[in-house]
Amino acid sequence: MSLPKYGKYKDSGVSWLENVPAHWRVLRLKYACRVFPSNVDKHFRDDEPSVQLCNYTDVYYNEQITADMPFMKASASADQVAKFTLKAGDTIITKDSETADDIAIAAYVPEDLPGVVCGYHLSMIRPYPGTSGAFVKRLFDSIYAKARFAVAANGLTRVGLGQYALDNVELPFPPIDEQIAIAAFLDRETAKIDALIAEQEKLIALVAEKRQAAISHSVTNGINPNAPMKDSGVAWLGEVPAHWEVGALKRYWSVTDCKHITAEFVDDGYPLASIREVQSRYVLLDAAKRTTRLYYEQLIEGGRQPSPGDLIFSRNATVGEVAQVEKCHPPFAMGQDVCLLRRLCDDSSSDFMQFVIRSSVVVEQLKNIMVGSTFKRVNVEEIRGLQVPAPPPEEQARIAAFLIEECDTLDMLKREAELAISLLRERRSALIAAAVIGQLDVREAVAHAVEAQEAIAA
Repeated sequence: MSLPKYGKYKDSGVSWLENVPAHWRVLRLKYACRVFPSNVDKHFRDDEPSVQLCNYTDVYYNEQITADMPFMKASASADQVAKFTLKAGDTIITKDSETADDIAIAAYVPEDLPGVVCGYHLSMIRPYPGTSGAFVKRLFDSIYAKARFAVAANGLTRVGLGQYALDNVELPFPPIDEQIAIAAFLDRETAKIDALIAEQEKLIALVAEKRQAAISHSVTNGINPNAPMKDSGVAWLGEVPAHWEVGALKRYWSVTDCKHITAEFVDDGYPLASIREVQSRYVLLDAAKRTTRLYYEQLIEGGRQPSPGDLIFSRNATVGEVAQVEKCHPPFAMGQDVCLLRRLCDDSSSDFMQFVIRSSVVVEQLKNIMVGSTFKRVNVEEIRGLQVPAPPPEEQARIAAFLIEECDTLDMLKREAELAISLLRERRSALIAAAVIGQLDVREAVAHAVEAQEAIAA
Protein backbone atom coordinates (compact mmCIF):
# COMPACT_ATOMS: atom_id res chain seq x y z
CA MET A 1 0.00 0.00 0.00
CA SER A 2 1.40 3.38 -1.05
CA LEU A 3 0.00 6.38 0.80
CA PRO A 4 0.97 10.06 0.43
CA LYS A 5 2.53 12.22 3.10
CA TYR A 6 1.02 15.50 4.27
CA GLY A 7 1.94 18.59 2.30
CA LYS A 8 3.52 20.55 5.11
CA TYR A 9 5.23 19.60 8.39
CA LYS A 10 6.54 21.44 11.45
CA ASP A 11 8.91 20.67 14.30
CA SER A 12 6.89 18.97 17.04
CA GLY A 13 9.09 20.42 19.76
CA VAL A 14 9.45 16.91 21.21
CA SER A 15 12.80 15.21 20.64
CA TRP A 16 11.46 11.68 20.25
CA LEU A 17 8.58 12.74 18.01
CA GLU A 18 10.39 14.95 15.46
CA ASN A 19 8.16 16.51 12.75
CA VAL A 20 4.35 16.37 12.61
CA PRO A 21 1.85 17.75 10.08
CA ALA A 22 1.72 21.54 10.28
CA HIS A 23 -1.93 21.72 11.37
CA TRP A 24 -1.58 19.10 14.14
CA ARG A 25 -1.11 19.95 17.81
CA VAL A 26 1.22 18.33 20.31
CA LEU A 27 -0.48 18.15 23.70
CA ARG A 28 0.19 16.74 27.10
CA LEU A 29 -2.20 13.83 27.51
CA LYS A 30 -3.99 15.52 30.43
CA TYR A 31 -5.22 18.26 28.09
CA ALA A 32 -6.83 15.77 25.67
CA CYS A 33 -8.03 13.14 28.14
CA ARG A 34 -8.79 12.57 31.77
CA VAL A 35 -6.32 10.07 33.18
CA PHE A 36 -7.09 8.23 36.40
CA PRO A 37 -5.72 5.01 37.93
CA SER A 38 -8.09 2.45 39.41
CA ASN A 39 -7.98 1.39 43.06
CA VAL A 40 -10.60 -1.39 42.78
CA ASP A 41 -8.96 -4.57 44.05
CA LYS A 42 -10.05 -8.19 43.65
CA HIS A 43 -12.36 -8.65 46.62
CA PHE A 44 -15.98 -9.32 47.47
CA ARG A 45 -17.65 -7.56 50.41
CA ASP A 46 -21.28 -8.12 51.39
CA ASP A 47 -21.86 -4.41 52.07
CA GLU A 48 -20.75 -3.31 48.57
CA PRO A 49 -22.49 -3.53 45.20
CA SER A 50 -21.44 -6.55 43.14
CA VAL A 51 -19.64 -5.74 39.88
CA GLN A 52 -17.85 -7.37 37.01
CA LEU A 53 -14.15 -6.56 37.20
CA CYS A 54 -12.09 -5.75 34.11
CA ASN A 55 -8.67 -6.86 35.28
CA TYR A 56 -5.09 -6.82 34.03
CA THR A 57 -5.26 -9.89 31.79
CA ASP A 58 -8.49 -8.69 30.17
CA VAL A 59 -6.60 -5.65 28.94
CA TYR A 60 -3.27 -7.32 28.25
CA TYR A 61 -4.67 -10.00 25.92
CA ASN A 62 -7.41 -8.08 24.12
CA GLU A 63 -7.60 -5.19 21.65
CA GLN A 64 -11.09 -4.29 22.88
CA ILE A 65 -13.09 -4.72 26.08
CA THR A 66 -16.58 -5.97 25.22
CA ALA A 67 -19.67 -7.14 27.10
CA ASP A 68 -19.25 -10.82 26.15
CA MET A 69 -15.92 -11.23 27.94
CA PRO A 70 -15.76 -13.51 31.03
CA PHE A 71 -15.12 -10.85 33.66
CA MET A 72 -14.26 -11.68 37.25
CA LYS A 73 -16.97 -11.23 39.89
CA ALA A 74 -16.10 -8.74 42.61
CA SER A 75 -17.52 -5.84 44.59
CA ALA A 76 -16.78 -2.12 44.75
CA SER A 77 -17.96 0.89 46.71
CA ALA A 78 -20.67 3.12 45.26
CA ASP A 79 -18.07 5.83 44.64
CA GLN A 80 -15.81 3.38 42.83
CA VAL A 81 -18.68 2.15 40.66
CA ALA A 82 -19.51 5.73 39.71
CA LYS A 83 -15.89 6.59 38.90
CA PHE A 84 -14.54 3.42 37.30
CA THR A 85 -17.46 1.99 35.30
CA LEU A 86 -16.33 1.57 31.69
CA LYS A 87 -17.81 3.95 29.12
CA ALA A 88 -17.70 4.07 25.33
CA GLY A 89 -14.49 5.73 24.16
CA ASP A 90 -12.39 4.76 27.18
CA THR A 91 -8.94 3.33 26.71
CA ILE A 92 -7.72 1.09 29.54
CA ILE A 93 -3.97 0.61 29.98
CA THR A 94 -1.70 -1.51 32.15
CA LYS A 95 0.15 0.79 34.54
CA ASP A 96 2.17 -1.75 36.57
CA SER A 97 4.14 -4.82 35.54
CA GLU A 98 7.32 -6.79 36.13
CA THR A 99 9.00 -5.36 33.02
CA ALA A 100 8.78 -2.05 31.16
CA ASP A 101 7.76 -3.92 27.98
CA ASP A 102 4.38 -4.66 29.53
CA ILE A 103 3.68 -1.06 30.57
CA ALA A 104 0.91 0.92 28.81
CA ILE A 105 -0.60 -2.02 26.92
CA ALA A 106 -3.95 -0.65 25.78
CA ALA A 107 -7.47 -1.96 25.14
CA TYR A 108 -10.35 0.12 23.78
CA VAL A 109 -13.94 0.21 25.08
CA PRO A 110 -16.25 0.64 22.05
CA GLU A 111 -19.53 0.86 23.99
CA ASP A 112 -20.85 1.56 27.49
CA LEU A 113 -20.48 -1.41 29.84
CA PRO A 114 -22.79 -0.87 32.83
CA GLY A 115 -21.71 -2.93 35.81
CA VAL A 116 -18.17 -3.48 34.46
CA VAL A 117 -15.55 -1.70 36.58
CA CYS A 118 -11.88 -1.06 35.85
CA GLY A 119 -9.64 -3.04 38.21
CA TYR A 120 -6.40 -2.47 40.04
CA HIS A 121 -3.02 -2.13 38.22
CA LEU A 122 -4.88 -0.37 35.38
CA SER A 123 -5.43 3.25 34.43
CA MET A 124 -8.39 4.69 32.54
CA ILE A 125 -7.90 7.21 29.74
CA ARG A 126 -11.20 8.98 29.09
CA PRO A 127 -11.21 11.45 26.15
CA TYR A 128 -12.47 14.99 26.47
CA PRO A 129 -14.74 16.43 23.75
CA GLY A 130 -12.66 16.92 20.60
CA THR A 131 -10.62 13.77 21.23
CA SER A 132 -11.34 10.33 19.74
CA GLY A 133 -10.90 7.46 22.16
CA ALA A 134 -10.21 5.08 19.27
CA PHE A 135 -7.34 7.34 18.15
CA VAL A 136 -5.96 7.49 21.70
CA LYS A 137 -5.89 3.70 21.76
CA ARG A 138 -3.80 3.68 18.58
CA LEU A 139 -1.45 6.28 20.05
CA PHE A 140 -0.76 3.87 22.90
CA ASP A 141 -0.17 1.07 20.38
CA SER A 142 2.57 3.04 18.61
CA ILE A 143 6.23 2.25 19.10
CA TYR A 144 6.87 5.92 19.90
CA ALA A 145 4.52 5.96 22.87
CA LYS A 146 5.72 2.53 24.06
CA ALA A 147 9.32 3.72 24.05
CA ARG A 148 8.40 6.90 25.90
CA PHE A 149 6.47 5.02 28.58
CA ALA A 150 9.24 2.45 28.98
CA VAL A 151 11.59 5.31 29.86
CA ALA A 152 9.05 6.94 32.19
CA ALA A 153 8.30 3.72 34.11
CA ASN A 154 10.06 3.42 37.44
CA GLY A 155 10.69 0.68 39.98
CA LEU A 156 13.07 -2.21 40.69
CA THR A 157 11.34 -5.57 41.13
CA ARG A 158 8.14 -4.11 39.67
CA VAL A 159 7.83 -1.08 37.41
CA GLY A 160 4.93 1.32 37.08
CA LEU A 161 3.67 4.49 35.48
CA GLY A 162 2.81 7.22 37.92
CA GLN A 163 0.04 9.78 37.45
CA TYR A 164 2.49 12.53 36.56
CA ALA A 165 4.19 10.51 33.82
CA LEU A 166 0.84 9.64 32.21
CA ASP A 167 -0.62 13.12 32.53
CA ASN A 168 2.37 14.85 31.02
CA VAL A 169 3.43 12.60 28.15
CA GLU A 170 3.39 14.70 24.98
CA LEU A 171 1.49 13.19 22.05
CA PRO A 172 0.38 14.40 18.60
CA PHE A 173 -3.30 15.19 18.04
CA PRO A 174 -4.78 16.03 14.64
CA PRO A 175 -8.24 17.62 14.31
CA ILE A 176 -11.03 15.32 15.50
CA ASP A 177 -12.17 14.34 11.99
CA GLU A 178 -8.64 13.16 11.17
CA GLN A 179 -8.37 11.30 14.47
CA ILE A 180 -11.54 9.40 13.55
CA ALA A 181 -10.27 8.77 10.01
CA ILE A 182 -6.88 7.49 11.23
CA ALA A 183 -8.53 5.17 13.77
CA ALA A 184 -10.91 3.82 11.11
CA PHE A 185 -8.05 3.30 8.66
CA LEU A 186 -5.96 1.44 11.24
CA ASP A 187 -8.91 -0.68 12.34
CA ARG A 188 -9.43 -1.81 8.75
CA GLU A 189 -5.78 -2.36 7.83
CA THR A 190 -4.74 -4.04 11.08
CA ALA A 191 -7.75 -6.37 10.76
CA LYS A 192 -6.39 -7.48 7.38
CA ILE A 193 -2.94 -8.06 8.83
CA ASP A 194 -4.40 -9.87 11.85
CA ALA A 195 -6.32 -12.17 9.50
CA LEU A 196 -3.09 -13.05 7.68
CA ILE A 197 -1.36 -13.70 11.01
CA ALA A 198 -4.23 -15.96 12.07
CA GLU A 199 -3.83 -17.95 8.83
CA GLN A 200 -0.13 -18.46 9.54
CA GLU A 201 -0.87 -19.46 13.14
CA LYS A 202 -3.41 -21.97 11.85
CA LEU A 203 -0.77 -23.35 9.49
CA ILE A 204 1.67 -23.75 12.39
CA ALA A 205 -0.98 -25.68 14.34
CA LEU A 206 -1.68 -27.93 11.35
CA VAL A 207 2.04 -28.57 10.86
CA ALA A 208 2.37 -29.51 14.54
CA GLU A 209 -0.58 -31.92 14.22
CA LYS A 210 0.89 -33.50 11.09
CA ARG A 211 4.29 -33.82 12.75
CA GLN A 212 2.83 -35.53 15.79
CA ALA A 213 0.67 -37.82 13.64
CA ALA A 214 3.65 -38.83 11.49
CA ILE A 215 5.73 -39.66 14.57
CA SER A 216 2.97 -41.59 16.35
CA HIS A 217 2.00 -43.61 13.26
CA SER A 218 5.57 -44.48 12.28
CA VAL A 219 6.69 -45.68 15.73
CA THR A 220 3.62 -47.90 16.11
CA ASN A 221 2.94 -49.09 12.55
CA GLY A 222 6.34 -48.76 10.93
CA ILE A 223 6.89 -47.36 7.43
CA ASN A 224 6.11 -50.53 5.45
CA PRO A 225 2.37 -50.39 4.68
CA ASN A 226 2.40 -54.07 3.62
CA ALA A 227 3.86 -55.46 6.84
CA PRO A 228 1.64 -58.11 8.52
CA MET A 229 0.24 -56.90 11.84
CA LYS A 230 -0.51 -58.43 15.23
CA ASP A 231 -2.27 -57.39 18.39
CA SER A 232 0.27 -55.65 20.61
CA GLY A 233 -1.41 -56.93 23.75
CA VAL A 234 -1.75 -53.34 24.95
CA ALA A 235 -5.30 -52.02 24.61
CA TRP A 236 -4.42 -48.39 23.86
CA LEU A 237 -1.63 -49.33 21.43
CA GLY A 238 -3.60 -51.63 19.14
CA GLU A 239 -1.80 -53.52 16.38
CA VAL A 240 1.92 -53.38 15.58
CA PRO A 241 3.95 -55.15 12.87
CA ALA A 242 4.02 -58.88 13.57
CA HIS A 243 7.79 -59.09 14.01
CA TRP A 244 8.00 -56.24 16.57
CA GLU A 245 8.23 -56.57 20.32
CA VAL A 246 6.32 -54.48 22.84
CA GLY A 247 7.57 -54.28 26.39
CA ALA A 248 8.54 -52.14 29.36
CA LEU A 249 11.13 -49.46 28.63
CA LYS A 250 13.51 -51.04 31.18
CA ARG A 251 13.86 -54.11 28.92
CA TYR A 252 15.61 -51.99 26.32
CA TRP A 253 16.93 -48.94 28.13
CA SER A 254 18.25 -48.37 31.65
CA VAL A 255 16.70 -45.45 33.53
CA THR A 256 18.89 -43.66 36.11
CA ASP A 257 17.65 -40.75 38.20
CA CYS A 258 19.68 -37.61 38.75
CA LYS A 259 21.61 -37.37 41.99
CA HIS A 260 19.53 -35.40 44.48
CA ILE A 261 22.06 -32.92 45.79
CA THR A 262 21.89 -29.14 45.63
CA ALA A 263 24.82 -28.01 43.51
CA GLU A 264 26.59 -24.71 43.86
CA PHE A 265 26.15 -22.46 40.83
CA VAL A 266 29.11 -20.59 39.37
CA ASP A 267 29.65 -18.40 36.32
CA ASP A 268 32.34 -20.58 34.76
CA GLY A 269 32.14 -24.31 35.40
CA TYR A 270 30.55 -27.56 34.30
CA PRO A 271 27.13 -27.28 32.62
CA LEU A 272 24.02 -28.83 34.17
CA ALA A 273 21.33 -30.17 31.84
CA SER A 274 17.88 -29.65 33.32
CA ILE A 275 14.40 -29.11 31.85
CA ARG A 276 15.12 -26.21 29.50
CA GLU A 277 18.20 -27.94 28.05
CA VAL A 278 16.23 -30.99 26.83
CA GLN A 279 13.54 -29.44 24.63
CA SER A 280 15.25 -29.98 21.25
CA ARG A 281 16.69 -32.95 19.38
CA TYR A 282 20.01 -32.59 21.16
CA VAL A 283 20.90 -31.38 24.65
CA LEU A 284 21.61 -27.63 24.41
CA LEU A 285 24.06 -26.33 26.99
CA ASP A 286 24.78 -22.74 25.92
CA ALA A 287 22.43 -21.20 28.49
CA ALA A 288 22.76 -23.94 31.11
CA LYS A 289 23.56 -23.22 34.74
CA ARG A 290 27.07 -24.28 35.78
CA THR A 291 28.66 -25.83 38.83
CA THR A 292 32.09 -26.47 40.30
CA ARG A 293 34.30 -29.46 39.56
CA LEU A 294 33.61 -30.82 43.06
CA TYR A 295 29.86 -30.89 42.53
CA TYR A 296 30.25 -32.12 38.95
CA GLU A 297 32.19 -35.17 40.16
CA GLN A 298 29.52 -35.91 42.77
CA LEU A 299 26.71 -35.57 40.22
CA ILE A 300 28.23 -38.05 37.73
CA GLU A 301 28.91 -40.78 40.31
CA GLY A 302 27.19 -44.12 39.91
CA GLY A 303 26.96 -44.22 36.09
CA ARG A 304 25.35 -40.80 35.82
CA GLN A 305 27.88 -39.30 33.42
CA PRO A 306 26.03 -38.64 30.13
CA SER A 307 27.54 -40.35 27.09
CA PRO A 308 26.87 -40.03 23.35
CA GLY A 309 23.56 -41.67 22.43
CA ASP A 310 22.08 -41.29 25.93
CA LEU A 311 18.74 -39.56 26.33
CA ILE A 312 18.06 -36.96 29.03
CA PHE A 313 14.40 -37.11 30.04
CA SER A 314 12.44 -34.49 31.99
CA ARG A 315 10.41 -36.12 34.75
CA ASN A 316 9.27 -33.02 36.65
CA ALA A 317 7.26 -29.92 35.69
CA THR A 318 7.45 -30.19 31.88
CA VAL A 319 7.21 -33.97 31.96
CA GLY A 320 8.21 -35.86 28.81
CA GLU A 321 10.70 -33.49 27.22
CA VAL A 322 13.68 -35.47 25.94
CA ALA A 323 16.97 -34.70 24.20
CA GLN A 324 19.84 -36.76 22.93
CA VAL A 325 23.51 -36.46 23.90
CA GLU A 326 25.59 -35.70 20.81
CA LYS A 327 28.77 -37.55 19.86
CA CYS A 328 30.90 -34.49 20.54
CA HIS A 329 29.81 -32.67 23.65
CA PRO A 330 31.54 -30.96 26.56
CA PRO A 331 31.49 -32.73 29.93
CA PHE A 332 28.20 -32.04 31.71
CA ALA A 333 26.04 -33.45 34.46
CA MET A 334 22.32 -33.91 34.95
CA GLY A 335 20.65 -31.17 36.91
CA GLN A 336 17.53 -31.58 38.99
CA ASP A 337 14.26 -32.83 37.46
CA VAL A 338 15.74 -35.10 34.77
CA CYS A 339 16.87 -38.69 34.45
CA LEU A 340 19.25 -40.53 32.14
CA LEU A 341 18.16 -43.19 29.64
CA ARG A 342 20.91 -45.47 28.27
CA ARG A 343 20.37 -48.19 25.67
CA LEU A 344 21.04 -51.77 26.78
CA CYS A 345 21.74 -52.88 23.21
CA ASP A 346 24.42 -50.95 21.31
CA ASP A 347 22.47 -51.33 18.04
CA SER A 348 19.34 -49.65 19.39
CA SER A 349 18.57 -46.28 17.83
CA SER A 350 18.59 -43.28 20.13
CA ASP A 351 16.74 -41.30 17.48
CA PHE A 352 13.99 -43.92 17.32
CA MET A 353 13.49 -44.03 21.10
CA GLN A 354 13.44 -40.24 21.23
CA PHE A 355 10.60 -40.27 18.68
CA VAL A 356 8.79 -42.96 20.70
CA ILE A 357 8.97 -40.82 23.84
CA ARG A 358 7.61 -37.80 21.95
CA SER A 359 4.80 -39.85 20.37
CA SER A 360 1.26 -40.33 21.66
CA VAL A 361 2.34 -43.83 22.71
CA VAL A 362 4.27 -42.42 25.67
CA VAL A 363 2.51 -39.05 26.02
CA GLU A 364 -0.79 -40.76 26.87
CA GLN A 365 0.87 -43.08 29.39
CA LEU A 366 2.58 -40.15 31.07
CA LYS A 367 -0.75 -38.37 31.48
CA ASN A 368 -2.04 -41.37 33.45
CA ILE A 369 0.95 -41.72 35.77
CA MET A 370 1.78 -38.08 36.52
CA VAL A 371 1.18 -36.96 40.08
CA GLY A 372 0.85 -33.50 41.57
CA SER A 373 -1.62 -30.69 40.90
CA THR A 374 0.34 -27.54 40.03
CA PHE A 375 3.76 -29.25 39.85
CA LYS A 376 3.53 -32.41 37.73
CA ARG A 377 6.07 -35.20 38.13
CA VAL A 378 6.65 -38.87 37.34
CA ASN A 379 8.70 -41.20 39.51
CA VAL A 380 11.54 -43.20 37.99
CA GLU A 381 9.98 -46.61 38.52
CA GLU A 382 6.91 -45.53 36.53
CA ILE A 383 9.20 -44.38 33.71
CA ARG A 384 10.90 -47.77 33.69
CA GLY A 385 7.49 -49.39 33.29
CA LEU A 386 6.40 -47.38 30.24
CA GLN A 387 5.25 -49.72 27.46
CA VAL A 388 7.14 -49.05 24.23
CA PRO A 389 7.33 -50.67 20.78
CA ALA A 390 10.69 -52.28 19.90
CA PRO A 391 11.34 -53.10 16.23
CA PRO A 392 14.61 -54.76 15.22
CA PRO A 393 17.54 -52.29 15.45
CA GLU A 394 17.99 -51.91 11.68
CA GLU A 395 14.29 -51.07 11.32
CA GLN A 396 14.53 -48.59 14.16
CA ALA A 397 17.27 -46.82 12.20
CA ARG A 398 15.18 -46.73 8.99
CA ILE A 399 12.12 -45.35 10.79
CA ALA A 400 14.23 -42.74 12.57
CA ALA A 401 15.83 -41.62 9.30
CA PHE A 402 12.40 -41.32 7.68
CA LEU A 403 11.05 -39.28 10.58
CA ILE A 404 14.08 -36.99 10.74
CA GLU A 405 13.59 -36.11 7.05
CA GLU A 406 9.83 -35.72 7.48
CA CYS A 407 10.18 -33.55 10.59
CA ASP A 408 12.89 -31.42 8.99
CA THR A 409 10.50 -30.62 6.14
CA LEU A 410 7.66 -29.79 8.53
CA ASP A 411 9.94 -27.76 10.78
CA MET A 412 11.00 -25.70 7.76
CA LEU A 413 7.34 -24.94 7.03
CA LYS A 414 6.90 -23.90 10.65
CA ARG A 415 9.93 -21.59 10.51
CA GLU A 416 8.65 -19.99 7.30
CA ALA A 417 5.25 -19.36 8.91
CA GLU A 418 6.91 -17.92 12.03
CA LEU A 419 9.00 -15.60 9.85
CA ALA A 420 5.87 -14.50 7.99
CA ILE A 421 4.18 -13.72 11.32
CA SER A 422 7.20 -11.73 12.48
CA LEU A 423 7.22 -9.67 9.27
CA LEU A 424 3.47 -9.08 9.45
CA ARG A 425 3.74 -7.88 13.04
CA GLU A 426 6.56 -5.53 12.06
CA ARG A 427 4.39 -4.22 9.22
CA ARG A 428 1.46 -3.75 11.61
CA SER A 429 3.59 -1.86 14.12
CA ALA A 430 5.16 0.36 11.46
CA LEU A 431 1.77 1.19 9.94
CA ILE A 432 0.31 2.25 13.30
CA ALA A 433 3.36 4.35 14.13
CA ALA A 434 3.42 6.11 10.75
CA ALA A 435 -0.30 6.89 10.84
CA VAL A 436 -0.55 8.29 14.37
CA ILE A 437 2.40 10.68 14.00
CA GLY A 438 1.28 11.90 10.60
CA GLN A 439 3.91 10.30 8.37
CA LEU A 440 1.05 8.98 6.20
CA ASP A 441 -2.01 10.91 5.04
CA VAL A 442 -4.82 8.36 5.20
CA ARG A 443 -7.74 10.72 4.61
CA GLU A 444 -8.18 9.95 0.92
CA ALA A 445 -7.86 6.20 1.51
CA VAL A 446 -10.58 6.37 4.18
CA ALA A 447 -12.85 8.41 1.89
CA HIS A 448 -12.48 5.84 -0.90
CA ALA A 449 -13.25 3.02 1.53
CA VAL A 450 -16.42 4.80 2.68
CA GLU A 451 -17.50 5.34 -0.91
CA ALA A 452 -16.93 1.67 -1.69
CA GLN A 453 -18.97 0.57 1.32
CA GLU A 454 -21.80 2.92 0.34
CA ALA A 455 -21.78 1.57 -3.21
CA ILE A 456 -21.98 -2.00 -1.93
CA ALA A 457 -24.84 -1.07 0.40
CA ALA A 458 -26.71 0.61 -2.45
